[in-house]
Amino acid sequence: MHVTVKAFAGFREVMPREIAVGVPERATVGDLLDILTDRYPGLGAALFIDGGELRPYVNILKSGRNIHFTGGFATPLADGDIVTLFPPAAGG
Repeated sequence: MHVTVKAFAGFREVMPREIAVGVPERATVGDLLDILTDRYPGLGAALFIDGGELRPYVNILKSGRNIHFTGGFATPLADGDIVTLFPPAAGG
């Protein structure tokens, strides 16, 4: 199955703006992140702090819903899902 991954702001420095990624059946967001961090050096450091915890204020959405509210890294993926990566933002 395939999902689309969209990267915004600083994540575009380490990966393309939008890509289609093949994932196995029953894959989770965590599985997808493993694939992406293996494929794009620097993405893991941009997403995670030591120990594999998501950096504060990094938001990952699956089809418009923050994975924080849908099971975190265990959130299941379905064919055609859109996963969006938003880095921390600051300014004013």
